[in-house]
Amino acid sequence: MREILYAPWRDEYIKDKEIKGCVFCHISKNADKDEELHVVYRDEFCFIVMNLYPYTPGHFMIIPHTHTDKLEELESDVWLHISDLAQKGVRLLKEGLGADGVNIGMNLGIAGGAGIAEHIHMHLVPRWQRDTNFITSIAQNRVYSTDFLKVYRKIKDLIPSYIS
Repeated sequence: MREILYAPWRDEYIKDKEIKGCVFCHISKNADKDEELHVVYRDEFCFIVMNLYPYTPGHFMIIPHTHTDKLEELESDVWLHISDLAQKGVRLLKEGLGADGVNIGMNLGIAGGAGIAEHIHMHLVPRWQRDTNFITSIAQNRVYSTDFLKVYRKIKDLIPSYIS
């Protein structure tokens, strides 16, 4: 048997009620649960939600309210708005969170690596010098160095300064 890493923060994931249908549509339709669902921003076109199982602290996603798996069919004004939020999000991560760099990406379709393929979303992943270490490279595990809710609250507090 391989070594076991204890991850008590995943306990909530196991115990939470399963969401029927598209998880992103569920978040989109439940603005009254933004805190519980870790939404840091929403407007008429899209919302920004913290990735519950992030690659690095501060990893969030920009998601259109429109349920589609086809970027090529997304209305241009929505795509331009997502792009604008991505620019502002990069600035927030660099200046507000102190990231040295940022990975931006969209995995379109199952073959493209999308974990939730039925609803497009853009990832913004903050990066720091030397944030990849042996446990990621060799053991195929990640170490999350800080409390998720602490980072969520910090980013949520920074949103008004960077996204208006």
